[in-house]
Amino acid sequence: MEFALFLGCNIPIRLKQYETASRAVLHKLGVRLVDVPEFNCCGYPLRNIDLKAFVLSSARNLALAERQGLNIVILCKCGFGTMRMAQHLMKENASLREEINTILATEGLKYEGDIQVKHLLTVLFSDVGTAAIKEKVTRPYEKLKIATHYGCHALRPSSILQFDDPVAPTIFDQLVEVTGAESVDWPAKLDCCGGPLLGTNDELSLDFAEKKLDSANKAGAHYIATGCVFCQIQFDTVQKSMESGRGSNHRVPSILYPQLLGLCMDMDTDVLGLESNQINITGAKRFLTTNSPGLKSA
Repeated sequence: MEFALFLGCNIPIRLKQYETASRAVLHKLGVRLVDVPEFNCCGYPLRNIDLKAFVLSSARNLALAERQGLNIVILCKCGFGTMRMAQHLMKENASLREEINTILATEGLKYEGDIQVKHLLTVLFSDVGTAAIKEKVTRPYEKLKIATHYGCHALRPSSILQFDDPVAPTIFDQLVEVTGAESVDWPAKLDCCGGPLLGTNDELSLDFAEKKLDSANKAGAHYIATGCVFCQIQFDTVQKSMESGRGSNHRVPSILYPQLLGLCMDMDTDVLGLESNQINITGAKRFLTTNSPGLKSA
């Protein structure tokens, strides 16, 4: 099983632990990742400024992967939504696709539409499968309660993204439960984290985040599990700043799903980047059963 890995712009700079944890987990599950150095920005920042430039940015990445005969796995849900949208627009608009391919031809590239774009969670759930994941879980969690945060860019527009049921998604919950943890029901589960508003309307952004954190806290969650760059930053970095700026202290730390999974697979804690999160998540180790020797450390 082989995929071209698209990291996007933010992960290498702001969330390196998402990359290292994902690489480690996928490797242990038999998924080979191919790096494509020529990959560029997915184009998301241009979406409401220049549609053609937006599509071209994604199309170039798609063409690069297609040239190698590889489907793409994306860790960032923003990048996932962007590339899926670009694929849709080129499929529906032949003249746009022809124009984009004319530009790509100057680099010897062409987008034919023969590859798939998948998010990390989709690869884990559909390609690897929960049964195969469960076989690698050596220290399942016990009495750990997790609030799953799906994120907006994975669910809407559902007809284009086709990630999961946008009203009643279950994929992420099942991936959490295969670790032995309980996926709790919480009212704000599908609400926006407020990340897109940060820098534009900070107070409203924090209101969104605080509402979600309060909901997760009241549901008894020990952690919020994420699979999205901006959502992780919102629930980790921004939540930490809220404690001093707003006096809020919901203290529901966020943990990236590959960190959560890697821990119960008894993986190296440094590779999982537990110490890189702004809010301490090492307490998750106390929920691990003792079916195997202690956690490895570097």
